[in-house]
Amino acid sequence: MEHESGIDSKDASPPARSGMAAIVGRPNAGKSTLINALVREKIAIVSDKPQTTRRRISGILTRPEGQAVFVDTPGIHKPGYRLNRRMMAVTEETLASVDLILLVVDTTASAGAGDRYAIEMLKKLSTPAFLIPNKVDVLANKKGLFPLIGRYSAERQFQEVIPISALTGDGVDLLTRKIFEYLPEGPPLYPEDELTDQPQRVMAAEMVREKILQVTGEEMPYVTAVVTERWEETEELIRIHCIIYVERLSERPIIIGKGGARLKEIGSAARADIEKMLGRHVYLGLFVKVHEHWRNDDRILNELGIGS
Repeated sequence: MEHESGIDSKDASPPARSGMAAIVGRPNAGKSTLINALVREKIAIVSDKPQTTRRRISGILTRPEGQAVFVDTPGIHKPGYRLNRRMMAVTEETLASVDLILLVVDTTASAGAGDRYAIEMLKKLSTPAFLIPNKVDVLANKKGLFPLIGRYSAERQFQEVIPISALTGDGVDLLTRKIFEYLPEGPPLYPEDELTDQPQRVMAAEMVREKILQVTGEEMPYVTAVVTERWEETEELIRIHCIIYVERLSERPIIIGKGGARLKEIGSAARADIEKMLGRHVYLGLFVKVHEHWRNDDRILNELGIGS
């Protein structure tokens, strides 16, 4: 049977779907690793340090069935500094504006205040939500998932429960298919060739911060910030100058290292990632500045683009 338009209903393609899905959870649940796995490109820095993600980061996946915009949010935690209050405001504003919520839970960690805070936030919203138990690749006994799933399902309705390993990709394809099933019908929100809404100068600064976290380890947990101060392009290369803020004078030599060796290591590793992102040769200049209480300084937070 044919419609009046003359198109056979059997051959008609399903309507395209388009929408936004927020990725939320406590710090270190694996949210940034998941958004990179979903988009299949590195758009969010990854670290085992708490509060690595400070801003709202969108990753864009365009497929024949539509377009999904994944929004990585700061880890849900009790805010202390003005920085943390802005981070939590970003998360709350994001949750209020998306079509789907993906609650990522670290299956290897004991339940804590951050988990309770997360579920209480979700209970206030009627937005469809998935429960995503993560890091199942390191679970010795998969039966341990059942109490976790039961505990969360007793608190809030979840349309889907999909255990995954964001690191290995186990379960990510299934999760992607289910996400598109729940997104509303509509046209793409971004051009098809875009992968993120983040400006390149912001991504460059974040790549520097990722290397600081990796190189300094426990010495500098999360008291640094990186801002791209200058960006100059020539035919030969791109010159990028970044400021690394620390809070205490004693932290400056931790970043710089003996004879500047550690700062050189950070710069070399970050430059390699930035060149891969830009496809151009890059000169990367790093400068370490002491700014006491930068986490409570609105001017610095505005430069970092965290909240408002």
